[in-house]
Amino acid sequence: MRSAILNPFKSLFSPTRREQYVEHYVLRELRKGRAFAEILEDPYVLAWSTADERARLLERPDVVAAVGANAIADLRASLHSGRDGVTSPLA
Repeated sequence: MRSAILNPFKSLFSPTRREQYVEHYVLRELRKGRAFAEILEDPYVLAWSTADERARLLERPDVVAAVGANAIADLRASLHSGRDGVTSPLA
């Protein structure tokens, strides 16, 4: 109750509990290595969030970091797979 008195606008800018649940779900699925676009199409995400709420996920630092980590992992994997079976044109 005291925090509401200190900052009466806090609730206007903080995510709802439902948004937090969706964010936790998205983060868990990203840690499994799934693509962000694929996760956004999951029935759970579609049922529990609006299009605007899904768009705002990319404003959350934890989600952005997880998406970036997946992108880097994908790039590293493609670099490693490229080295294994491809001969250099200079060789």
